[in-house]
Amino acid sequence: MTQRFSFTLTATDGKARTGVISTPRGDIRTPAFMPVGTAATVKAMLPESVRATGADILLGNTYHLMLRPTAERIARLGGLHRFMNWARPILTDSGGFQVMSLADLRKLTEEGVRFKSHIDGSDHMLTPERSMEIQKLLGSDIVMCFDECPALPATDEAVAKSMRLSMRWAERSRDAFGDRPGHALFGIQQGGVTQDLRAESAEALKAIGFDGYAVGGLAVGEGQEAMFGVLDYAPDMLPADKPRYLMGVGKPDDIVGAVERGIDMMDCVLPSRSGRTGQAWTRRGQVNIKNARHADDPRPLDEDCTCPACRSYSRAYLHHVFRSGEIISSMLLTWHNLHYFQELMAGLRGAIAEGRLGQFTAAFHAARAEGDIEPL
Repeated sequence: MTQRFSFTLTATDGKARTGVISTPRGDIRTPAFMPVGTAATVKAMLPESVRATGADILLGNTYHLMLRPTAERIARLGGLHRFMNWARPILTDSGGFQVMSLADLRKLTEEGVRFKSHIDGSDHMLTPERSMEIQKLLGSDIVMCFDECPALPATDEAVAKSMRLSMRWAERSRDAFGDRPGHALFGIQQGGVTQDLRAESAEALKAIGFDGYAVGGLAVGEGQEAMFGVLDYAPDMLPADKPRYLMGVGKPDDIVGAVERGIDMMDCVLPSRSGRTGQAWTRRGQVNIKNARHADDPRPLDEDCTCPACRSYSRAYLHHVFRSGEIISSMLLTWHNLHYFQELMAGLRGAIAEGRLGQFTAAFHAARAEGDIEPL
C-alpha cells in the first residue's frame, strides 16, 4: 500500500512550530525552505549540490514547464523527478501567479485564464482542471490548487471578487485532483490584507478539505509590515494539524518573522537570483561581492560558513570571477546562499525544538544589525 502524505508536529515555541511532513519520496523537516527549480533546474546548481545544502524538497513551476518542454513530454520521459534527477519530494505551483504577471497577455474568465506564451506568443488556456492534469503529468508530490492572485495594492472589492473566484477554482481543483495516495493537494488562502476576507477564504478552504494550506497573495507589493500584519492572524485561521505554506517568501528576516507567526514552508528565487547578480546572504546581512572593497580581501564571505565558497575561496577571488563574468561566480555564490538559507532553517528548527526561539531570533537580528565587517 502506498504511504500516504502526513504531517506530524514535534514541538512548538509560541506560534512557531517544528515537525515532519512524510511523503513516499522522503521526509520534509519543517520549517522548510524550498529552493526554486523553475524550469526543472535550480540555476547554477547540480541536484546533488542542492541536496548537500540541506534541502529536503524543491519547487517546480507549472507555467514554465507546461510551455517548455511541456508536461506531456516530461511524463513520457518518466516524470519530473527522473527528468531533473531529483529523487526527493517536489512541490509544483499551479501557474496562477505567473499567469497573473502576464497582465495584457491574459484574459480572465470563470472558466480559467487564456493567455499568450511569453516564449512564442502561442495561445493557451489554463483552468483548474488543466492545472491539475499538468501537475499529475509532472508527478508532483505536493500539488497547488489553481488560484488567481491579484497584485497589491488593490481595492477590497477587487480582492474580494478575486478571492471568491479562487475559492470556486479551489473546489474544482479538489474535484479534478481526486484521490491520489502518496500525493497531496494544498489549498491557497487569499484575501489580500483584509482580515474578514482572509477569514472567509479560510472557511471556504476548510469546508472543501485539503492536505495542507498556503497563505497566498502576499509578497506581491504590500511590504513587510503589511505582510507581517496579515501573518499575525492568517495562519491561525488554518487547521493546526496541517502544513502551512507561505508562498514566494523570502528574505531571511521575512523567513524568521514568518516562522515566528506559525508558517511551516516557504519558497523564493532569492538565493539563486542573488547568487547570479553578485549578492551573498550571510549572518550579517547582504554582501555585494561586486564592490571594489572586496578586490584585495583574502577572507571568506563568512568565516563561520562551511559551504564550498567559504571553505576554499576568498572574497577577492569571488570579486574577480564575478567581474570577469565567469560561470563559477554564479555557482559558488548560489551554493553559498542556498547553504545559508538551509542553515537558517536548521537553526530555527533546533531553537523551536529546544524552546529557545526568542534567543535565536535576538541573536539573528543582532548579527544583522552589526552588518558586514570591513576588510582588514
